[in-house]
Amino acid sequence: MSPTVDELRNEIRVETGRYERVESTAFTKEALAAICEAVGYEIGPGSLPPKPDMRAGILFSIGELDENDPEEASGAFRKAQLEAIAEALREE
Repeated sequence: MSPTVDELRNEIRVETGRYERVESTAFTKEALAAICEAVGYEIGPGSLPPKPDMRAGILFSIGELDENDPEEASGAFRKAQLEAIAEALREE
């Protein structure tokens, strides 16, 4: 049986040194920043960029997007994207 979206999010959180969440929630900016770091996407110093920028950077870094385009990552990650991120983190 394939993992649920919540299980995938929690796996990704744990792999990036964050904590599991009991309730179903999307990633916070801080969690996205941790994922960026884990997949090698540089977000630079200072304040955190907008969520779509970080989501696009993550997907671009793992080969799920051909371009680092925030327009392509304006909403929460889809299940297939979460599976790809979890797989990329397992390979690290």
